[in-house]
Amino acid sequence: MSAVRDLSIGVDVGGTNTDAVVVDATGSVIAWTKQPTTADVIGGIRAGIAAVLSQLGDDRDRVSRVMLGTTHATNAIVARRGLDRVALVRLGAPAATEWPPLTGWPDDLSDQVLAGAAMLGGGHMVDGTPISPLDRDGIRRFLDGLGGGFDSVAVCGIFSPSSPEQEREVEQLVHDHLGEAVPVFLSQDIGPDGLLERENATVLNAALRGVASDVTRALVDVVAEEGLDVATFFAQNDGTLMSLDYAVRYPVLTIGSGPANSIRGAAFLSGAQNAIVVDVGGTTSDLGVLVDGFPRESTLPRDIGGVRTNFRMPDILSLGIGGGTVIDPRTGAVGPRSVGYRIAEEGLLFGGSTATLTDAAAAAGHGIPGRSLPTLSSGQRDLLSRALAHAHERIEEAVERLSLGRVDLPLVVVGGGALLVPDDLPGAGDVLRPDRADVANAVGAAISLAGGRAEQISDADDRDAAIAAASEAAIAKAIQAGADPLAVEIVDVLETSLSYTARPTLKVSVKAAGPLSHLAAPIPAR
Repeated sequence: MSAVRDLSIGVDVGGTNTDAVVVDATGSVIAWTKQPTTADVIGGIRAGIAAVLSQLGDDRDRVSRVMLGTTHATNAIVARRGLDRVALVRLGAPAATEWPPLTGWPDDLSDQVLAGAAMLGGGHMVDGTPISPLDRDGIRRFLDGLGGGFDSVAVCGIFSPSSPEQEREVEQLVHDHLGEAVPVFLSQDIGPDGLLERENATVLNAALRGVASDVTRALVDVVAEEGLDVATFFAQNDGTLMSLDYAVRYPVLTIGSGPANSIRGAAFLSGAQNAIVVDVGGTTSDLGVLVDGFPRESTLPRDIGGVRTNFRMPDILSLGIGGGTVIDPRTGAVGPRSVGYRIAEEGLLFGGSTATLTDAAAAAGHGIPGRSLPTLSSGQRDLLSRALAHAHERIEEAVERLSLGRVDLPLVVVGGGALLVPDDLPGAGDVLRPDRADVANAVGAAISLAGGRAEQISDADDRDAAIAAASEAAIAKAIQAGADPLAVEIVDVLETSLSYTARPTLKVSVKAAGPLSHLAAPIPAR
């Protein structure tokens, strides 16, 4: 008789540790581990999965799915490593030609990524009126002129999220001209209306395709090495999951998945639906807001590796405060340097010679079982005490900024460095420290739903039709990301009035989410 396959493995790669957990159908964490993050990322993932499988023993056959949240895409942009060359077609000339493509990008990044760009006829006004006819011959001449020196094509049309037909026609034109093997990325699938930020996000997405392919293949290889017959998923930055094929198509959506996983995991472990969450890692503390069980999203453009983008990201406030943050032995200054995953060799608590905030917490009585500090002078203890007080002040200020004046919101503390957060933090409600909080990010990956988002612009009189159309598109994207077609639901509808239009106009943004299609019994909400 075959085993009941009711277990999920969640993995989250952080700057210091790679966390892995096994969660059963009731949501209980039955195995967990923290492994040092490796320079190639995959080594830590391999070690994490192997460690939790060894804890399962014969029950490893019950595992049916693996979910991964990784910083691989972010690291590739920041380190300028492994990025593809992109040919960019902007539709909208003669409008919007004053600002050339990739305006504001760091020179080293644009030189590495951009194979060439063309601003050609096409695009639409906000009401759907064409700006100019689509320049089909110009597109062909541009692509031929690059001599094949590119890996993919990015297409960005003015107001294409609400008038998508031209971008789709260009996609077909490229495939007819160059073959189906050439990847084409459309801005309507990446971000909302702001032209330059959406164009930036689309180019980054195209540049990350090779990186995403490599990490997905590596994950598949790790799963195969362990002899697992499982479905695999990636976490995306709104707290939901997507299939591996979807992740290769939209790798930019994995940026921000780490904090989103932490917030979702904090909600699940604590039972809180509305709260402030602080995830204290080895390098940084990431604070976010939990609204109805999902991360509150930022409405402001975000910089990724020096590039301004406008796709949806969690509203996260990051501090250079973590368990591995270095304390200057002469001045007591805190950070910004961190020993990161080397804390097990360099921290005082582990026999090293570098004072960190973990050592400061241990000196204050919040030690780690089995570890003890070397003998410290009174001056050294005073220095560590002042450093810890400084860390508390910065966390308190961050909580106050995110709370928007509310003092009743509980503060859910998670992460391996949670001992840095005091129990009586002014400006916050109850401080909650749920069980297995140190691996909340991996729990968040393991229990997440599959999701999708879509936007629609319409006259205010056509509001209901716009919501219906955006809802249908969001549900379709959620299903494409891996959601069960019979269980996907609309979880958020945002309406925004647009200015500078001849008639009252609305932009509708809809988010859909649902349990993974292969789940017989979805993990229950708490």
